[in-house]
Amino acid sequence: MILVTGANGGLGSATLAALRANGATAAGGSRTPGEGMRRLDFDDPTTLDLTGVATLVLVSAGYAEDDQVVARHAAVLDAAVRDGVRHVVYTSLTTAGDHLGFALAHRATERLVRTSGLPWTILRNGLYAELFGGLLMWTGEGVESAFGGGALAAVARRDLADAAALVAADPAPHAGRVHDLVGTPITAQEVAGRLGVPHHAIGLGEYRRRLLDETPGLLPFQPPMLASIATGVRHGFLAGTTPDLTGLLGRPPRDPLATAASAASAARPPRDRG
Repeated sequence: MILVTGANGGLGSATLAALRANGATAAGGSRTPGEGMRRLDFDDPTTLDLTGVATLVLVSAGYAEDDQVVARHAAVLDAAVRDGVRHVVYTSLTTAGDHLGFALAHRATERLVRTSGLPWTILRNGLYAELFGGLLMWTGEGVESAFGGGALAAVARRDLADAAALVAADPAPHAGRVHDLVGTPITAQEVAGRLGVPHHAIGLGEYRRRLLDETPGLLPFQPPMLASIATGVRHGFLAGTTPDLTGLLGRPPRDPLATAASAASAARPPRDRG
């Protein structure tokens, strides 16, 4: 059986759906499980029962400070070794993202995966096109961002889910391999053009101020993470491409520009819809 962690999240749920659509025997795990899921709370070792799991798709539990994220992943990997899991597929961060504010937890987890003694595959996922579109800020006249003229090799989340499902369904050919799954570079100006509105670039200082002063609900570690994405895109560190995603999928990836534009449109406040 294949078990996908974080199965109530966007990537985990899409990966589980792709596995089942292809006829794989797969289950989901979550701290808040739905029907047919296992309860897996990474902060509660008593719930980490991986008995009967042949392949574990470990979707990063990155919604916390680095030390907590790495501890969570270590606990799951310990359980995988204990319970006889035969292969671990970890959804990590693109190689180009080494400088990002959330890279350390991914690289530390990769080290844990490599030294666990289990056969492994690491999927270094590019940043979501949905995230790129969702980070554009609507104004009365169009959209603003701190991305400048920089490009992001963005990926539709469903493509990353499809890739994870394909690897998990037949992991042996991918044992010991790292796949860098990035897409086609797109810019904020191009997304705005697809939306039919202008784009205005703001400085990184102004963006950080807005994150700190005008964005309710962010946890303390999130503004630096978001600012690191903005400066990474702005200065051209996240635009590189590789053939890995197309090779895994066996088809061209979904259009990241259309995906980003759809996400931006969905995030548009009603007052700015004309």
